[in-house]
Amino acid sequence: MINLLPLMLERVGVLLIVVFLLSRMRSFRQIIHNEHGMKEKLLLVVVFGAFGIISNYTGIQVYDGHILSQVWQTEVDDGSAIANTRVLGVVLGGLLGGPLVGTGVGLVAGIHRLSLGGYTAVACGFSTIFAGIATGYIGSYLRRHGKNTPWRAVAIGIIMECIQMGIILLVARPFDAAFELVRIIGIPMIVINGFGTLLFMLIVQSIVQEEERTRALQTHKALRIADQTLPFFRQGLNPDSCREVAAIILRGTHADAISITDQHQVLAHIGAGSDHHIPMQSLSTQLTKNVLEQGRILKAKSREEIQCFHPNCTLQAAVVLPLKVHRKTVGTLKLYFTHASHMNQVEQELAEGLGNLFSTQLELAEAELQSRLLKDAEIKALQAQVHPHFLFNAFNTISALCRTNPEQARKLLLQLSVFFRSNLQGARQMLIPLHKELEHLEAYLSLEKARFPGKYNVELHIEPSLEEVLIPPFTLQPLVENAVRHAFPKSAANRQGQIAVRAYEDDGRMVLITEDNGQGISSGLLPSLGKQAVSSREGTGTALYNICKRIEEIYGGEAVFQIESGEKAGTKVVIILPLKHMWGDQHVEGVYRG
Repeated sequence: MINLLPLMLERVGVLLIVVFLLSRMRSFRQIIHNEHGMKEKLLLVVVFGAFGIISNYTGIQVYDGHILSQVWQTEVDDGSAIANTRVLGVVLGGLLGGPLVGTGVGLVAGIHRLSLGGYTAVACGFSTIFAGIATGYIGSYLRRHGKNTPWRAVAIGIIMECIQMGIILLVARPFDAAFELVRIIGIPMIVINGFGTLLFMLIVQSIVQEEERTRALQTHKALRIADQTLPFFRQGLNPDSCREVAAIILRGTHADAISITDQHQVLAHIGAGSDHHIPMQSLSTQLTKNVLEQGRILKAKSREEIQCFHPNCTLQAAVVLPLKVHRKTVGTLKLYFTHASHMNQVEQELAEGLGNLFSTQLELAEAELQSRLLKDAEIKALQAQVHPHFLFNAFNTISALCRTNPEQARKLLLQLSVFFRSNLQGARQMLIPLHKELEHLEAYLSLEKARFPGKYNVELHIEPSLEEVLIPPFTLQPLVENAVRHAFPKSAANRQGQIAVRAYEDDGRMVLITEDNGQGISSGLLPSLGKQAVSSREGTGTALYNICKRIEEIYGGEAVFQIESGEKAGTKVVIILPLKHMWGDQHVEGVYRG
């Protein structure tokens, strides 16, 4: 029994060497880290099925109580059996890939073991298939509940090995030989397979943690660069702002040169190649022209692919990203490298993230420009809801979460994108579906709750039949923002604020109610709110005035806007809109049909 331990440890070492080499491959790391599609699951079956086959071939033959160490087991005599690490690969495949992978690996390894022969072939083949199916379902359950830890994997591997020993005693004949075999190989196989499972799961855990750290660092870097470039990109694409942006990106990445263009000329170029990539001249590379035409990211790994007209250009690789406003390509961001090896996958992913953020910033700049051109001052104030302080606070919150909770940081970044997009859409449309306004509201709340967890609770009660009803944009979100900012003072920090948003139909009209249990509004201010902007320490009332004004302009006397409040009694804002109303000379239904 003791002599078997070092021999089996050698076999586990072979598998761990293979695993370590696989862990250096990016494709394998991505499969381990990401959710699995059918293609990835089949690849896992192949990989871990190969582990099972290798374990069968490298098994240690046991004959009549004697250990016969052979390098390769291609056939097992009728009176012999083999001790191996086959269950290790099967258990790992099931835990990582789920029922389909576990069953596939179990069948591959089990049928192969059956083909080698020996008096335990049937017992070992059956136990291997059972282990694959069982661990597949167990692994699926553990992943859903976030309990797939290395030590749980070790326990499952030990249990499956014990079950295999039990099946050998029940199925293999003669029983005396089977009992003697289990006495010799039972403890070594349980110990070695458990130890191998632990080492493999630690390798997998390190892969996942390394990927998360890399993504967190990339997100943090992208947000830091975006935070620094925001004031300049908000000025639009012009030579001065692009020069500052290019300098910031060059300092924040490993690129050797940064270039920004509009649709016709180079606006800024900093770094290598500045002698002939000169700002305010026409585009000098065919690669840039292709990106402008196709509207997608293009990469080049040689000077020939860049197609620069200058014969002595030092730039040897590039990633060129389209800058888009309202889905239209208005320019490009280019990261150049003097050596193709410098343009690694990390730099490419960072560049893609920056391109998306910069496009959003340019859309913000476009929205601000449009808002400045609006003739109606009240509508302009209502549409300019992207406050710099809110934006910077959101960036700071997400940046802080990048290291502590990368997944939450990723979700908040997506919500920030939804919030910006809703602002941009609202600035261009007179009416939007209620569900779009609710998306805007939920994006805002997710960002605020991340900054102030537990400060308040928001409940939404919306009749599903009303989700397609058209309402003016920026109706609910400013009301909830008012409650968040003014209803709950710092002196009531120990008290959780309650905010409720309700929407229901009443006699052919839609009733929207926003209510909080905050400090309320003083009786002196209440009569003026919604009728004019006021000056107070709680705020100016501009949002309420703009909402009321816009509702009056769109619906006339058919709509109702009223505020109910009292000191220490909370605030309730009621908006009643007709489901059908007259607009000019046309009869309009307030239901979204697009």
